[in-house]
Amino acid sequence: MKKIVECVPNFSEGKDADKVEKIADAFRGREGVKLLDYQKDANHNRSVITVIGEPRLLKEAVLEAVGTAIALIDMRVHRGQHPRMGAVDVIPFIPLRNMTMEEAIEFSRDVAQAIHETHGLPVFLYEASATDPLRKNLAAIRKGQFEGMPEKLTLPEWKPDFGEPTIHPTAGVVAVGARMPLVAFNINIGTDNIEIAHAIARRVRHIGGGLRYCKAIGIALKERGITQVSMNMTDYTRTPLYQAFELVKTEAKRYGVNVIGSQIIGLVPLEAIADTAAYYMGIEDFTIEKILEARIME
Repeated sequence: MKKIVECVPNFSEGKDADKVEKIADAFRGREGVKLLDYQKDANHNRSVITVIGEPRLLKEAVLEAVGTAIALIDMRVHRGQHPRMGAVDVIPFIPLRNMTMEEAIEFSRDVAQAIHETHGLPVFLYEASATDPLRKNLAAIRKGQFEGMPEKLTLPEWKPDFGEPTIHPTAGVVAVGARMPLVAFNINIGTDNIEIAHAIARRVRHIGGGLRYCKAIGIALKERGITQVSMNMTDYTRTPLYQAFELVKTEAKRYGVNVIGSQIIGLVPLEAIADTAAYYMGIEDFTIEKILEARIME
């Protein structure tokens, strides 16, 4: 049976629609590869693409997309609110069908090596693919961002897994790895005070004593006059979305502000949404098998 892997590459371009389309073109009309979704955000200045495919064919598409991004994105002039360290900031692989996590790790390392050999990008392996516990957390690798990366790479502990300890002059560096499904979940706050969003994010994220499988930062949505707590839910089965939503609401009350909406970036597993709906509706003894579409897809 065919192996199917998901890839959710993040590109440091969210303002120029033409550039985003050209990058997405690498995944269109290819045998064995299906472009599921892509979204761009001007405030983050970032695009997230979701694609699935057979490993060998998906690898070819990813290499083409990386090449396009390098040609179109100059990190020396890039400005955006989302932390970033490269034109292609991160490339995660998620095993979907007939593929184990161990196979996904091996595949991610193969793609990482090919990215360096083909495009000259320094590559860090992260999450399940990390060769050093220090590199498991993407935030630790990205710390310093594009501007601080040249100095960081001179440190022995931060030599890239593939490539020399010097950044690509315009495209920076990239992190590649295998991981379980992640939910990019943003919650909008009814204030333009970015310090409030930062404070809420600090209380919600795990590193600040908050939710175990939650990473969070504050973002200003200047054109809307509001702010946002932008989160990565790294294991929605152990830290549900509703827990993050409720904690942000609770922390917002400290400052006399309200949650005014939320946003999912990219695709989200049905189980994550169903679990949250069941919580708010108070459904007893709920399981995913009670959803009609889930039974049909069996």
